[in-house]
Amino acid sequence: MSLYVITDRKIQKRTNLEVVEEAIAGGASVVQLREKELPTRMLLEEALLLRECTRHHGVLFIVNDRIDIALASGADGVHLGPEDMPLMYARRIAPHLIIGYSCGTKEEAQEAERLGADYLGVGPVFPTTTKKDAGLPIGLERLQEIVSAVAIPVVAIGGITPENVEMVLATGVAGVAVVSAIVGAPSVREATALFRRKIDTFLRERYATS
Repeated sequence: MSLYVITDRKIQKRTNLEVVEEAIAGGASVVQLREKELPTRMLLEEALLLRECTRHHGVLFIVNDRIDIALASGADGVHLGPEDMPLMYARRIAPHLIIGYSCGTKEEAQEAERLGADYLGVGPVFPTTTKKDAGLPIGLERLQEIVSAVAIPVVAIGGITPENVEMVLATGVAGVAVVSAIVGAPSVREATALFRRKIDTFLRERYATS
């Protein structure tokens, strides 16, 4: 989950499929389809296109919010939040899916782990305009606190850029989730590749000194 790219139709300059193809070419390891406003049939059609693409390239495919779309499209997983299907029921419905959960405190993270989340999306780490209801930034100190409080992978999200990604990785997160700095860039492939290089360099240096 080192480089987790999330679609956003409002800031993209190309289609979801084109953006995902470029992100994968640049080194994305996970792709999430996030669509808040599409009707169910259109959302499923988008998911099926991205599922085919990600399967071909061996990249994990996650659907945001909608466990029904994740199941129907054959996605690898679903990412849920407090207003979505409760974790305990999602796990009961789809025991085989990777289930991610959004949280911003140590207590929320520990409860999500207890209820069966496979990974956590934690943030916003820094100020972000991508998600209007994201809340106040939690900062690096609280992010590190959450990482230390759980045994499952933590993916940081919110305001992450090539300039601050090393600081985020230094907290011990499994990876970073990026929206605007990648899908809103003039070249999605080049933006993804820049993140990929910085992440790989950081990981090589960390393991070389461990």
